This record gives sequence, structure tokens and C-alpha cells, in this order.
Amino acid sequence: MLNKQDISDRILVQEHFAKEHLPLDMTADQVADYKARIKQLLKEKDACLVAHYYTEGILQELADETGGCVSDSLEMARFGANHEASTLIVAGVRFMGETAKILSPEKRILMPTLEATCSLDIGCPIDEFSAFCDAHPDHEVVVYANTSAAVKARADWVVTSSIALQVAEHLAEQGKKIIWAPDKHLGSYVQQQTGVEMLMWDGACIVHEEFKAKGILDLKQVYPDAAVLVHPESPASVVEIADAVGSTTQIIKAAQTLPNKRFIVATDRAIFYKMQQAAPGKEFLEAPTGGNSATCRSCAHCPWMAMNGLENVLNALENGTDEIFVSDQLIDQARRPLQRMLDFSASLNN
Repeated sequence: MLNKQDISDRILVQEHFAKEHLPLDMTADQVADYKARIKQLLKEKDACLVAHYYTEGILQELADETGGCVSDSLEMARFGANHEASTLIVAGVRFMGETAKILSPEKRILMPTLEATCSLDIGCPIDEFSAFCDAHPDHEVVVYANTSAAVKARADWVVTSSIALQVAEHLAEQGKKIIWAPDKHLGSYVQQQTGVEMLMWDGACIVHEEFKAKGILDLKQVYPDAAVLVHPESPASVVEIADAVGSTTQIIKAAQTLPNKRFIVATDRAIFYKMQQAAPGKEFLEAPTGGNSATCRSCAHCPWMAMNGLENVLNALENGTDEIFVSDQLIDQARRPLQRMLDFSASLNN
């Protein structure tokens, strides 16, 4: 059972990531100096900064202040494709940089570090996945955005968590059977909601897999008025106790629209920066990852997202390091399932 000190410590962590959002190893003056130098270089290099909701608050703030974008991975790429800048700085993980390159092959795509990857991407190597697909040629291949360019190129559809249900329902109406990769928890949620016949790849996000239903229920006993917001990459036992389940963007919207004043949030805690902007005056608590079965490899913050910082953003701009390259052939192949999703999404809004 969580005690008051546990909760107090949790709120202090929340405040660092969401309210002050200063890097732990920098003073306010140092942060101001880095930001000024980055802003100047963005202008000089005809560059735009796009940042994921899971990066540190200071990078999200910087993207907002410079006319960039803070969003989910697909909107980051879509925003970059429509932006006039010739260079994109993608603060996130590697598959996000690759997706930006696929949708903007004419642009230069730089990342703060190419070492920032994703457990879902790592856990779905192209050779093994291709063999899995080849063994089931009668299935439509649907892959999550959290995959490499090569895996996307092998797919019929690419989806994000915000549109996965609609795509699955669309395919089910056509009598299609699905190969789903790589997140088994999101896949199980989609299967449960739509009833589509699905073969599941065995992958998981190291952040969301650590959330524990018991810990959330313990926290609910302390704060019974709190609504539980859950990303569907979380285990089924966590999804089952949620008041709202959805993508990062949908979680932020739920915080705005639900009447509750307090929320327990089962996704990366860096999202609190945008949640507090969207729903000022509301309180957000990090869903517990504790318990006998938790390894706490992530503790509600992706270790690869945490590799993005002001220092390596500045280095990327100054030196052009950590550039994303994707072959023309792979771009052509991967763009097709991405474009299929974009066209389908547009049709839903018409």
C-alpha cells in the first residue's frame, strides 16, 4: 500500500517534470543560455524543432517557443512534412526520425542522438518479422508506428494508437485477418474491442508494461476522486480499471473534458507538461510501477526519451551530427502503408 510519503515523493517528481521542467544538472541561467543559442541556430540553419510528448518539458517548451511542434510521433512527422524548414530536429526516438524522413525525404532529419531507440522497435527485427509474415500470407500486416522503417516497409498498414481501433474495425468489416506488431498489449486491446481475428507479435513497451493495477488501486484508495487515464500499451489488468483509455493526445483531451480535478496517469510522466497546459488547475499523479512483479526498468519515464536534452540538440544544430538516412527504396516502400493510414484518417474526418 502506498503511504503519504510515497505520494509526496511522487508529486515532487511530477512537479520537476511538469512545472519547473528544468534539467536536474543545469541552473536557470545555463538553461536560458542554451535556449538562446538553439533559437539562433534554428533560424540560421532553416531548421524546426519537433518534440514528442515524452521528452523533457524543457524541450517541449523550446519547440513551442520556436514555432515547432509537440505531439505524438505521427503528427510530428506530418507537421514536419508541411513545414517550410529544410531541416528538422526530431527530439524523440529513432523510429520517429525515420518516419519524418519517410514523409519528408527532401528534408535533412537530425536527432539529438541516434542512440535513443525503443523497446518495441528493438523487439521486432525485420528478418524475424518478415519470416513471421511470410508464414501467414493470408493475413493483412498491420504495424504500430513504433517500428523501424524496414518493418513499416513490410506492412500493409501503419497505425498509431489513436487510429488503431478504426483501422482494425475497417479490416474486420472486409473479413480480413490481421498480423499485428509489435505491441501485444495494444494489440490485445484492439482485438478485444473489435473482435478482429489477429495473430500477435510478442512485443511490449518497457514503460507501460511496468504499470500495475494493484498499485493504481492502492493510490485510488488514497484519492478516490481521481480518474484513471491509461495508454493501451499498458497490460490488460491496468486497462480494465481505467476511466479513459487512449493515445497520448486522447489522454490529454480526457484530462480537459472529464470533470475530475485529479488524475492518475498510466503513461510516460513527461506528458504532464502538456497536460498541465491543457488542463490548468488539475492535478496529475504518476501511476505506480511498484509491486513485487515490477522491475522498474523505466519508472514511468522512457530511458531513451530521457537521452534527449538541450546539449545534444545544440550539438546537432552546430555540427549536423546524428542525421537520419533511409534508402530511397525503403522510403518508397514504407511510405505506402503510412499514406494508406493518412488517407483513411482523412476519410474519417470528411
